[in-house]
Amino acid sequence: MTIQSVLTGIAVAMAVACPAWAEQLRPQIRPTHVIPAASAIAPPDIALAIEPTPLRQIEPAAVIGPILGPETNLPLPRFVSLKTDEGNVRRGPSLSHRIDWVYLRRGMPLQVTAEYGHWRRVSDREGLGGWVHYALLSGTRTVLIEEDMLAIYTRPDLAAPQEAIFEVGVIARLGECSIEWCEVSSGGYRGWAEKEALWGVMPDETRE
Repeated sequence: MTIQSVLTGIAVAMAVACPAWAEQLRPQIRPTHVIPAASAIAPPDIALAIEPTPLRQIEPAAVIGPILGPETNLPLPRFVSLKTDEGNVRRGPSLSHRIDWVYLRRGMPLQVTAEYGHWRRVSDREGLGGWVHYALLSGTRTVLIEEDMLAIYTRPDLAAPQEAIFEVGVIARLGECSIEWCEVSSGGYRGWAEKEALWGVMPDETRE
């Protein structure tokens, strides 16, 4: 029998005889702090420190206005008319470019779609065109009659008396315009025509 076994036997005997003494021999182990399951992911003190990132406020989109020409600061596209009896239409905005077309009708309505220096890119009723020197163009507004035997009324009303009848292709001077009617004049006659029968004026354009 070893000394260790003898001591172990004595300790067992004393524990049986005096349980209170045995209780003092137990190691004093304190329970660790248990984090609740809900806080195990983010403890309360940490969770309170986390604030949601504020969303970036999106400003409303700016309203896009009309496109203005870089040379004249006038709206694009816009309508003008041919000032002369003959106007060369070139492939590019300079005299070195070849001539593709020649307009031969004074007062012919044209639509300006671009500007470069002293040159304007124009197109006609058929969609044909090119670059024309600005000196050949006039701000005087004209329209092309698109409907054959178009009735011209004394006032903007289909029940009004007819002033004249214009054939298709007639060039008329443009006057006042409402949403549906325009005042036109040609050959010494003046009256009101339905806008949808005219080329050379915007559908939503009004004039006083």
